[in-house]
Amino acid sequence: MILVTGATGHIGNVLVRELLVRGEHIRVLLLPHEDCTSIEGLDVEKAEGDVLDMASLRKAMQGVNLVYHLAGMITIMPGPNETVRRVNVDGTRNVLEAARQSGVQRVVYTSSIHAFQRVPEGILIDEHIPFDPEHAINEYDRSKATATLAALEAARHGQDVVIACPTGVIGPHDYRLSEMGKLILDWIHSKIAWLVDGAYDFVDVRDVAQGLILAAEHGKSGEVYILSGQRIDVGDIPKIMKEVVGLKRICIQFPLPVARFFARFGPFFYRLFHTKPRLTPYSIETLAGNCTISSEKARRELGFQPRSLKETMRDTVIWLQENSQLLKKVKA
Repeated sequence: MILVTGATGHIGNVLVRELLVRGEHIRVLLLPHEDCTSIEGLDVEKAEGDVLDMASLRKAMQGVNLVYHLAGMITIMPGPNETVRRVNVDGTRNVLEAARQSGVQRVVYTSSIHAFQRVPEGILIDEHIPFDPEHAINEYDRSKATATLAALEAARHGQDVVIACPTGVIGPHDYRLSEMGKLILDWIHSKIAWLVDGAYDFVDVRDVAQGLILAAEHGKSGEVYILSGQRIDVGDIPKIMKEVVGLKRICIQFPLPVARFFARFGPFFYRLFHTKPRLTPYSIETLAGNCTISSEKARRELGFQPRSLKETMRDTVIWLQENSQLLKKVKA
């Protein structure tokens, strides 16, 4: 039996689908009243619980030999966020401890490329870069770095823990609309593509799911594996969309200095109007920063083989178009 936390998220629901194709028996940990649209109709056992509730974790792990821990919270807003810290840090520690107490054979923890220390251009980002919560630029980075260090500490004390760090995840089955999913859906419904200068490394969600499975099968305890895809300039994304699905859009691209100026007011605007944040200093610095990232270790040791970004973009646009009506309420 396999337990998946965060199974209704983008990576989580795709991971569940991949595991079911392999004939695995899956149990998913769900919050009370959690929206299960992304896994509706899938043959999974549902266990109600919370990563902050040890009793529910121990109950969910009965008879489980492998845990994929993906439950977490993302924020691109500045300042401290106690909820994000508790879910990402305390929740991960709880999952590790419950797994240890329950005799789970292996835990695969999904961290993030943002857990690594941010290094300047010219330095290759690989698994030699340290995890650095002390100099993180926002609560999400800090919490993922701290949680990753906790996972590594558990491995040093003999627990079988493998860590995977995806980059920017895009792809089909994006029911909750990731930042890129929202952006692409906006472009689908508009004749104008609003862009910010910058670049990032994007990886297909299906490849991340496969990478997690490979980490469970071939990863070494206490090791970290970066699951990256392809570095691309943001301005090239509409060009790829035009090439692979014929989606033509007028592109208006803001220089980084202009985007940085307006991003300073973003957090105030989002808090005032209670809307989901899009443009913040964190998001701009992510696009402006070093994104030369290597997945060589995962390729060499796990057999990780990410597909082309063109294939990912084609399948993402098609899925978003086919599920446009379902996603309207999410986008709103």
